[in-house]
Amino acid sequence: MTTYSGHLRKMHTHYENATTPVNYSLLLVDELEGAEPQKIDLNALLGKRLIISYKNEIHCVACGRKSNKSFNQGHCYPCFTRLASCDKCIMSPEKCHFEQGTCREPQWGQDHCMQSHYVYLANSSGIKVGITRGDQLPTRWIDQGAIQALAIFKVSQRYYSGLMEILYKEKISDRTQWQRMLKGQVEEIDLLLHQEELQAFFAAQIEQLSAELPEGAVSKIDNEAMTEILYPVVEYPQKVKSFNLDKQALVEGVLMGIKGQYLILDTGVINIRKFSGYHVDFSFSS
Repeated sequence: MTTYSGHLRKMHTHYENATTPVNYSLLLVDELEGAEPQKIDLNALLGKRLIISYKNEIHCVACGRKSNKSFNQGHCYPCFTRLASCDKCIMSPEKCHFEQGTCREPQWGQDHCMQSHYVYLANSSGIKVGITRGDQLPTRWIDQGAIQALAIFKVSQRYYSGLMEILYKEKISDRTQWQRMLKGQVEEIDLLLHQEELQAFFAAQIEQLSAELPEGAVSKIDNEAMTEILYPVVEYPQKVKSFNLDKQALVEGVLMGIKGQYLILDTGVINIRKFSGYHVDFSFSS
């Protein structure tokens, strides 16, 4: 067995094109020594037996301090309550309070929220609407396990993207049914047709919202090519059993696939991003 040790981070992804599976790498970080992350090619491990052994130790992904519990995917409680990236407006951008002068970290907000964002349609477990920064495409779609995605609006800041998303949520969900996504029970859909129908349905509301916002704040994206995404999966599970490192410190199984931020083993699935900051030994058969 080959063994690596370190603190988990969200898996790194690389997208080439619609016919090449996304390439995944597992990242393991040793905050105490400040070493460069270890990067393990997961696609090469398909069909091999993996062992993830949790060492009962968590270090905050932001400050590095030891924590007894993880908040918001790897943060200690002080960072969870202090950082702008953990504020409620990250999950609900329409609740942005930057203009009120109450942002937890104004410079962070300026760098991450006061810049161009996209509103998109995606097909991960069926059609959904979402938002993301431009520099997060197609990473955001991959992390959600989408097989198809289409950018439909470009807006000048995160708050405006939240207003557009709220509008579209009257007709379609902003959630992914993760179990359905992991079973591979997702049929291809015509996102371009759905976008035409949705824009026609919301035409008056879109026009009104655009008029209320600063000039040029919202731009419709025309003639955008739909992105199609293929994942490295040998076999999808018929039933989805999810591993939780807080309850089961040892996870073992043959790697059958990778989708979203999940490893799909023949014994169950594990959301790697959920356990960011957890200190583990990662082993695989050579």
